[in-house]
Order: sequence, then C-alpha cells, then structure tokens
Amino acid sequence: MGNHFPVGDRSSSKMPLGEDGNAWKKKTSDIKEMYDFKEVLGTGAFSEVVLAEEKRTQKLVAIKCIPKKALEGKENSIENEIAVLHKIKHANIVSLEDIYESKSHLYLVMQLVSGGELFDRIVEKGFYTEKDASKLIQQILDAVKYLHDMGIVHRDLKPENLLYYSMEEDSKIMISDFGLSKIEGSGSVMSTACGTPGYVAPEVLAQKPYSKAVDCWSIGVIAYILLCGYPPFYDENDAKLFEQILKAEYEFDSPYWDDISDSAKDFIVHLMEKDPRKRYTCEQALQHPWIAGDTALDKNIHESVSAQIRKNFAKSKWKQAFNATAVVRHMRRLQLGTSQEGPGQTTPTSPCHGDLLLPEGHENSAAGCDGGCGKSADGSSGLQNCTYRCHPASRV
Repeated sequence: MGNHFPVGDRSSSKMPLGEDGNAWKKKTSDIKEMYDFKEVLGTGAFSEVVLAEEKRTQKLVAIKCIPKKALEGKENSIENEIAVLHKIKHANIVSLEDIYESKSHLYLVMQLVSGGELFDRIVEKGFYTEKDASKLIQQILDAVKYLHDMGIVHRDLKPENLLYYSMEEDSKIMISDFGLSKIEGSGSVMSTACGTPGYVAPEVLAQKPYSKAVDCWSIGVIAYILLCGYPPFYDENDAKLFEQILKAEYEFDSPYWDDISDSAKDFIVHLMEKDPRKRYTCEQALQHPWIAGDTALDKNIHESVSAQIRKNFAKSKWKQAFNATAVVRHMRRLQLGTSQEGPGQTTPTSPCHGDLLLPEGHENSAAGCDGGCGKSADGSSGLQNCTYRCHPASRV
C-alpha cells in the first residue's frame, strides 16, 4: 500500500450522511427559518457559499451549502473538512460556527470575514513596507503553528486563502478554506498530490512522503510574493514549472529585490529550502529576526510591489469557493444604507435555494456575484471573476 493516505482516511467510524449519530449536526427542515439568504458568494466543486443573516441576531454569516446528492462517494472528504474545522479555535483562522442538516443539504455556518483579499488590500494601500509584510507573515505563521501543534496540515496555503477579517485599516488576516487539510496520525506521512502548483513544495511534486513542512514552503512562497509582487516560479508550461520547483530554482531578481533587506531574503531562503528536513518549522521562522526582531525595513515599496501584483496576478475567470470582493461590496452597501435585498432576489438557479442539483460539470452555472461575473460572450456559465491566478507577464 505504501504511504498513500487519502483525504479523510482517519474517519474509521464514519456515520453515513443523513443518519443520526453525529452530535455536531443539528437537524432542520428549512434553513431559511433561521437565516435570510442574501447573495451567492462563490461556488466550489460540490458546494456553494451564500451570504446570510441570522434572523434572531441579525448577524451576518457565510453558509456553505452542500447538496447531499453531490456528496455521494465524497462523504469522507467533507467529513474530513468538518472534523478539522470543528477542532480549530484561533484568532487568525475562519471558524465553523454551526452545522445544520436537512433532507437534501448539509449547511456549514462559517464566520464571515468581510475585509477582502490580501492582494486587493496591498494594491489599494498608498504605503506598504517590509514591516507590513513581516506582520502579515507573523500572523500566518502563528496560525499555521497552531494547526501543526494540533497535528493538522493545511496543504493549500496561498494568497487567495488569506482574507482580511474586517475593513478596518489594522484588520488581522484570516486563513480560510480547509478543503485539502489533513489531520496527521501519530507519525503518519502523506503522499497524496494536492495543492496549487505555484505554491506546492518540491517533495509533493516528487510524490514523496511529506508532512507539515509543506505548509512552511508555501509560507515562504507567499512571503516572496509579498515583497516583490510576482511568484518565485513561473512558466506557461506546467512541466517546466514543476522542474523549477523540484530543483528549488528561484532568484532575487534585480531591480525588484534591490531595496529588500538581506534579512528578508535569508528568511525566505530558510523556508523555501528544498530539503524538508532542513526547512524552517513555523516555530523557527517565528524566531527569525525578520519576524521577531527589527530587521524588516520601513521603506515604502508599494509602487513596485503593487505594479507587479497587478501585472502578474490578474483577476481570473475561474470559479472560487468564496468571493471576498462580493462581501466587501455588500458591507459597503450596508454602511451606505442602500442594502435592500429581500428573499426574492436570491439566485433562483442555485441548488441552495431549493432547485434541482445541476449535473456534474455544471456546478458553476448558478449566477455569480454582481461584479460582472455573468455569462461570457460565448454563452458559457457565469464563472466567478474573483480569484487571483498567475498569468504570463514578462517582468524584464
């Protein structure tokens, strides 16, 4: 059998969905008795996230709606995500507040993060320094250390999964999306290839057994991007991209890195270390002077970094599990007092709103956010125009 552990392999006494026995599930005949559904925030492979208001408290939440029909054969996967989220209580990690089950759906009531995406905030700022990047990375390291201490590996850390808690200037950053996370068994290793190519550690691509160190590599990649605005590895050809990552071939190119401190580069080198045994752990990274000391510079690098982010991380038309931008728009409408949506304005084609589950491959034909994510000119489904995806752009 080797070292192949599929996602969710630890749920040995799994209860089939729809049966009694899972204390974490609350039964409901109609979720809308408790929540007003506002708008669809995004679609995942077999779920949809909806902005909702709890009627009793007027509190806004994000509800992940999962049709049971879509879960056939995937019960382990979703139960893994729920088992992971249920264990987690950390200031920088989106929390799972409640779980409801109806005859047709599973509903995960998630904490709503309303401050938008990491890159959007950086681009919008007028002033941005290494110190800002250091504070962001410190929060991510602290949260991931917490996960690692609990035996949880995230496995898909990337900028799209980093969202601001609120629209406040000094808002904390939050880690979201545990679809690929894995609860490690005692001494277990994983070898399931997963994650997002540009952020994946060499040992994952090499299909070698791996563990917590994969998250530390991804944090190194995120730190690299935060300081220059472009990814350390890029090639239109996936095979060549994988080759670069496998060799851990990256550079601190001039002029983009000329004004970045040696300490920042040293920090990245220790995280983007090819050998996972030599790679910094979260604990070691948190003690590095660039994080714990005062070596992160105060020089404004906003102009260069934001220009590169705009160039290298275009908003792409791929579906996404959570559209942070739609939440920001909704919160702004609330602040302006112009939010008048009623139940009649929810998305009629959405499986969350009682219609038939769409056939496999059409999960995303529900209407998307109200920001131009509608049908394309060729009539294809409205794809969420809301996630950053690397695209070709020569820097030199």
